[in-house]
Amino acid sequence: MLGNRSLVDAVLQDYRTAPISDREKALFTFVEKVNRESNRLQKEDIDEVKAAGWSEEALYDAITVCALFNFYNKWIDATGVSDMTAAAYAVSGERLSTSGYIPPETSAGHE
Repeated sequence: MLGNRSLVDAVLQDYRTAPISDREKALFTFVEKVNRESNRLQKEDIDEVKAAGWSEEALYDAITVCALFNFYNKWIDATGVSDMTAAAYAVSGERLSTSGYIPPETSAGHE
Protein backbone atom coordinates (compact mmCIF):
# COMPACT_ATOMS: atom_id res chain seq x y z
CA MET A 1 0.00 0.00 0.00
CA LEU A 2 2.93 2.27 0.64
CA GLY A 3 3.03 4.89 -2.08
CA ASN A 4 -0.30 3.86 -3.62
CA ARG A 5 -2.82 6.54 -2.64
CA SER A 6 -5.67 5.07 -4.71
CA LEU A 7 -5.28 1.73 -2.91
CA VAL A 8 -5.26 3.43 0.48
CA ASP A 9 -8.40 5.38 -0.50
CA ALA A 10 -10.10 2.15 -1.63
CA VAL A 11 -9.30 0.47 1.71
CA LEU A 12 -10.54 3.49 3.65
CA GLN A 13 -13.75 3.53 1.62
CA ASP A 14 -14.44 -0.19 2.15
CA TYR A 15 -11.71 -2.73 2.82
CA ARG A 16 -14.12 -5.54 1.90
CA THR A 17 -14.22 -4.44 -1.76
CA ALA A 18 -10.70 -2.97 -1.96
CA PRO A 19 -8.17 -4.78 -4.17
CA ILE A 20 -6.22 -6.28 -1.26
CA SER A 21 -5.49 -9.88 -0.36
CA ASP A 22 -7.89 -12.08 1.59
CA ARG A 23 -5.20 -12.21 4.27
CA GLU A 24 -5.32 -8.42 4.63
CA LYS A 25 -9.12 -8.43 4.59
CA ALA A 26 -9.10 -10.96 7.43
CA LEU A 27 -6.92 -8.64 9.50
CA PHE A 28 -9.15 -5.64 8.78
CA THR A 29 -12.21 -7.70 9.76
CA PHE A 30 -10.49 -8.56 13.04
CA VAL A 31 -9.47 -4.93 13.62
CA GLU A 32 -13.03 -3.81 12.95
CA LYS A 33 -14.32 -6.20 15.60
CA VAL A 34 -11.63 -5.02 18.03
CA ASN A 35 -12.81 -1.43 17.47
CA ARG A 36 -16.53 -2.08 17.61
CA GLU A 37 -16.98 -5.12 19.87
CA SER A 38 -13.77 -5.84 21.74
CA ASN A 39 -15.77 -7.25 24.62
CA ARG A 40 -17.25 -9.87 22.26
CA LEU A 41 -14.03 -11.26 20.83
CA GLN A 42 -14.01 -15.03 20.92
CA LYS A 43 -11.36 -17.68 20.42
CA GLU A 44 -12.91 -18.26 16.99
CA ASP A 45 -12.12 -14.68 15.97
CA ILE A 46 -8.47 -15.21 16.86
CA ASP A 47 -8.38 -18.62 15.17
CA GLU A 48 -9.90 -17.19 11.99
CA VAL A 49 -7.38 -14.40 11.58
CA LYS A 50 -4.50 -16.71 12.50
CA ALA A 51 -5.74 -19.17 9.85
CA ALA A 52 -5.41 -16.33 7.34
CA GLY A 53 -1.69 -16.22 8.13
CA TRP A 54 -1.31 -13.68 10.93
CA SER A 55 0.87 -14.48 13.94
CA GLU A 56 -0.07 -13.90 17.56
CA GLU A 57 2.54 -11.14 17.62
CA ALA A 58 0.88 -9.40 14.65
CA LEU A 59 -2.52 -9.66 16.37
CA TYR A 60 -1.05 -8.27 19.58
CA ASP A 61 0.36 -5.35 17.58
CA ALA A 62 -2.98 -4.77 15.82
CA ILE A 63 -4.86 -4.79 19.13
CA THR A 64 -2.31 -2.42 20.66
CA VAL A 65 -2.54 0.03 17.76
CA CYS A 66 -6.35 -0.03 17.93
CA ALA A 67 -6.32 0.57 21.67
CA LEU A 68 -3.84 3.42 21.43
CA PHE A 69 -5.71 5.17 18.63
CA ASN A 70 -8.97 4.84 20.56
CA PHE A 71 -7.25 6.34 23.59
CA TYR A 72 -5.75 9.20 21.60
CA ASN A 73 -9.07 9.96 19.88
CA LYS A 74 -10.91 10.06 23.23
CA TRP A 75 -8.18 12.26 24.71
CA ILE A 76 -8.29 14.66 21.76
CA ASP A 77 -12.09 14.84 21.87
CA ALA A 78 -12.18 15.46 25.62
CA THR A 79 -9.40 18.06 25.73
CA GLY A 80 -10.47 20.02 22.69
CA VAL A 81 -7.17 19.58 20.88
CA SER A 82 -7.86 20.39 17.26
CA ASP A 83 -7.45 17.83 14.53
CA MET A 84 -4.98 18.29 11.70
CA THR A 85 -6.19 19.24 8.24
CA ALA A 86 -6.25 16.64 5.46
CA ALA A 87 -3.24 18.40 3.89
CA ALA A 88 -1.30 18.16 7.17
CA TYR A 89 -2.10 14.44 7.40
CA ALA A 90 -0.82 13.99 3.83
CA VAL A 91 2.46 15.78 4.64
CA SER A 92 2.83 13.80 7.86
CA GLY A 93 2.13 10.53 6.06
CA GLU A 94 4.74 11.30 3.42
CA ARG A 95 7.32 12.12 6.09
CA LEU A 96 6.52 8.96 8.03
CA SER A 97 6.75 6.80 4.92
CA THR A 98 10.22 8.11 4.10
CA SER A 99 11.71 8.89 7.53
CA GLY A 100 9.65 7.00 10.06
CA TYR A 101 9.13 8.58 13.46
CA ILE A 102 12.60 10.07 13.67
CA PRO A 103 12.31 13.87 13.56
CA PRO A 104 14.22 15.58 10.76
CA GLU A 105 17.58 16.92 11.83
CA THR A 106 17.90 20.65 12.12
CA SER A 107 21.03 22.69 11.64
CA ALA A 108 20.81 24.00 15.22
CA GLY A 109 23.39 22.32 17.40
CA HIS A 110 24.98 20.33 14.57
CA GLU A 111 27.86 22.62 13.74
